Amino acid sequence: MRSVTIGRNQAGQRLDKFLRKYLPNAGAGFIYKMLRKKNITLNGKKAEGSELLSVEDQVCFFFSDETLEKFSGQLFSEDQNGGIQSFGHEHAEYAKAYQALRKISVIYEDDDILIADKPCGILTQKAHSGDLTLNEWLIGYLLEREPLLGQELASFHPSVCNRLDRNTSGLVLCGKSLAGLQSLSRCIQDRSIRKYYRTICAGELTEPAVIRGYLTKNQTSNRVSVVQEPDFRKTGEHPSGDYIETAYKPIASQNGFTLLEVELITGKTHQIRAHLAGTGHPLIGDYKYGDAGINQKLKKKFGLQHHLLHACRVVFPGQNTKAAPALESAWGKTFQAPCPELFVCIQKGLDLVPKET
Repeated sequence: MRSVTIGRNQAGQRLDKFLRKYLPNAGAGFIYKMLRKKNITLNGKKAEGSELLSVEDQVCFFFSDETLEKFSGQLFSEDQNGGIQSFGHEHAEYAKAYQALRKISVIYEDDDILIADKPCGILTQKAHSGDLTLNEWLIGYLLEREPLLGQELASFHPSVCNRLDRNTSGLVLCGKSLAGLQSLSRCIQDRSIRKYYRTICAGELTEPAVIRGYLTKNQTSNRVSVVQEPDFRKTGEHPSGDYIETAYKPIASQNGFTLLEVELITGKTHQIRAHLAGTGHPLIGDYKYGDAGINQKLKKKFGLQHHLLHACRVVFPGQNTKAAPALESAWGKTFQAPCPELFVCIQKGLDLVPKET
């Protein structure tokens, strides 16, 4: 028999939904059969599966170890206190990611959320099965500090809530708890959390602006294109792409370059890179959307081999809402990550010194 104590990351959901997560290799028919036969019980009683779980509820599995391991996809053993821990290839992967990606730093953390500073060159989430990413690092980091989290991973995984390109550095918002994930996702969706970036673009911009357009993505090339002003008269329909909106403010501008602060009002794949390139001011070092001649000169002078874009600041709204209660500790706060060393070196090398105000 195995007993699982429901924690706050499992509470509030139906029992059958929890069981489908806990036993991913079992079909719905098998789960309901085990409930009918009382091979799975809730607080020592027969359950139907529609019950809402509460913290401290006990779900018991009257299976052999082999059956439980087969349907859960995990290996189980008792810890020194007689409790049950699950072990599988995922846990080793999390530990490996945590050890390998030591350059990731934590900017802010509370019980529900974590804000990480991701260096350039690290993926946010997996592109291929063997990738070690910030997402695996996050779980490895939490397991190092909270070993009991391993018991919850069968039904809940902490996760990043916003993605950055591999070569974009800076702040990534992460949910440690289910409530944190849900609250962050709502605030990102309704745009109440404001996200700012620093970059250097080709050309001299002197005035702030908000640029708008419609973005479509070519899945084969992983390249997006932006249409600024679709001609509705030709098709009589709205464009097929996603509406995008990007605001920018020049910080310093001279010698054919501009240091920009960019606010990502909507958040789509490659939005800042493609949107600025579409205005004739591509990011330096951007080999997908940028100017090859400029990129080659900067590579030779500074060793720049990737686009220069840094998620420097996030601003949380100033008051709590019922939609995001888990973010109470962060309301009204601003979190910042300093630009990477290479960014600062290039900024100084191009003499892009912010004007005093």
